[in-house]
Amino acid sequence: MSWNWGPYFIVPSEVLKSYSGRVLLWERFDEALLAKELEGLGLAGYPRAAVNPWYYRKKGTESWIKIGESSDWKNNFSVPWDTDQLENGPYEIMGMMHVVVKKEDGEVVLARQNIVEVTVSH
Repeated sequence: MSWNWGPYFIVPSEVLKSYSGRVLLWERFDEALLAKELEGLGLAGYPRAAVNPWYYRKKGTESWIKIGESSDWKNNFSVPWDTDQLENGPYEIMGMMHVVVKKEDGEVVLARQNIVEVTVSH
């Protein structure tokens, strides 16, 4: 069984999906569910580090443009996104969480993504 340990968006949120100007994107993951996922995969270990690159794309396009990335676990992997140069309209934001898991015999990296649709409106 697969456990959805994240990433979970804090911003953008389910309530606020229209943005203008500089936005601070935040994301987190659930350590307890990550532990269950590791157990299910037969990977005994603990999270040693995490990094979260952020991307955006205009809705209906295929390529992602990197916004930035953060390994700042304490501040929810926050990254600023300046929408001032973007056209108004629908966009998608993707957070691609990578967690480095320390095992007895080395390390393994697990990754999951979360994509949400937002609107840029100046």
